[in-house]
Amino acid sequence: MGEIRLECGIKQHKEKVLKEDSNKVEYTDNLALYFAKLSGTKERPTIQNGEIDEKGFWVRQANYLITPFGDKEGDLKADKDRYIIYWSPGCNWSNRPVIARDLLGLNDVIKDYKVSHTGETNKYGWGFPEEPLFKDKYTGVYFLSDLYLNTDKNFTGRATTPTLADYKEKKAINNDYHRLTNYLEVQFRKFQPKDAPDLYPVKYRKEIDEFNDWLFPNINDGHYRQAFAQSPEGYKDGQKAFHLALEKLDKRLETNRFLFGDYITDSDIRAYVSLIKWETDFYVNVGPQKKRVSEYHNVWEYIKELYSVEEFKRYTNIPKDNKEGFTKSFGTYLPRIAAKINWDIELKTDHKRKELSSDPEHIFLYHKKGETVEEYQTEISQTKWNDKSQEVRADKNFILSVDASINPLKGLLKNE
Repeated sequence: MGEIRLECGIKQHKEKVLKEDSNKVEYTDNLALYFAKLSGTKERPTIQNGEIDEKGFWVRQANYLITPFGDKEGDLKADKDRYIIYWSPGCNWSNRPVIARDLLGLNDVIKDYKVSHTGETNKYGWGFPEEPLFKDKYTGVYFLSDLYLNTDKNFTGRATTPTLADYKEKKAINNDYHRLTNYLEVQFRKFQPKDAPDLYPVKYRKEIDEFNDWLFPNINDGHYRQAFAQSPEGYKDGQKAFHLALEKLDKRLETNRFLFGDYITDSDIRAYVSLIKWETDFYVNVGPQKKRVSEYHNVWEYIKELYSVEEFKRYTNIPKDNKEGFTKSFGTYLPRIAAKINWDIELKTDHKRKELSSDPEHIFLYHKKGETVEEYQTEISQTKWNDKSQEVRADKNFILSVDASINPLKGLLKNE
């Protein structure tokens, strides 16, 4: 009897949506259930479903769609008016490709689309609550995971942001945030304007890749190693790694304007989105910390300078009206304090860091004269963090050739 009533209630809710502006209709779990039944969408697995090891350590799932862009048989091919980046403002992983896309001048080549939680509990994952009838206007699906099912009917994992999809085929094609920005930088070079910045110079990709693979477990995933850990040991492990990495970055940035010297590279995008999110939002719910990010002076001044770059600021999501419940007698930090901070003033830079640069009036490296698209399009490296083995991904001791506190490319990145 309960199921019959539920079905009737969902049907009535659906009819109401069809008659009214969906933005005025509450997107409930019941409505999400109705859409899920229409599309055959399964419930989104939780992080406890395979991402916590036997010691209570958080081990992030490997990315599911990692077919690279390239020239080999089976590789994805760069194209215009075919791809779309699905991203969420609150997900720092998905802020990366839209920042890179905008910096590279690819706005008219690759679309972007914001997704959000669905229903009260987000049982079916990312969807389109702001759209009429709650459907993606490009593909007609109700949930991001439907695009994964269109690619692989046996898909059972978590559909994640960012996801790059082929909206003509209505399929998800790549969710490899480890290398997605590199594909935009390299394989989409022919679509970039002539004055597009060189965020990933050919000569130094080995050093940049290695550093990025160190950033992942220590900075990018450092928050989650604490937030999702299910044991004190897992929490302490993540906390120690995160703050040790911050100390190294602070030392490095004492003498370098950006991570690799005078100009912004792919690595700066990756570091920025995690650090700004941590300071303005994440850390307050994680637990005791050695320091706030803003207490690492050089790191904080570096963040402020990147925030002054429009493309970085555009995709910086700072909670402005957090309405979460007051769980303590004094109220939680986000609504009580953070929501009242004028972050444009807090993050205003004095640009003194330009004094660290040999080319103080420029923040981007540009492509060398005469460099062809073909010369720029080298094969992108693979990463251990996409290994299918949880045991391999659980080993966070990624050793750099040169300590992270030292910039191995000091003085080598130069504009002609």
